[in-house]
Amino acid sequence: MTIQVLRTTALAAVVALTACASVVKVPQPTGGSRADASVVLSYQFGAFEIVTPDWDTAQAAADARCKAWGYHRADPFEGTQSRCESPDGFGSCNLTTVSRTYQCLGRG
Repeated sequence: MTIQVLRTTALAAVVALTACASVVKVPQPTGGSRADASVVLSYQFGAFEIVTPDWDTAQAAADARCKAWGYHRADPFEGTQSRCESPDGFGSCNLTTVSRTYQCLGRG
């Protein structure tokens, strides 16, 4: 009986850890302004997701957007902005959007 309880507990722990596994998110262009030479890239995550953002791929997307506007590259501002899109009413958030702004540099 004790072995069965241990197996059940171990299985529950594995399921719980799997549910909280890290997910890679690639920020996508969600805003910006050609006139201001800025690009905003964002990603969203749920309350139980552990996220690893792929900022290298995001940098390439920001560079591409800036180059399409006639600039040479994009330079990220320090830090990110987080916004709760769906509060749960208990002080936590069900869905969060994280954004980073990039400045286009080197007008051609």
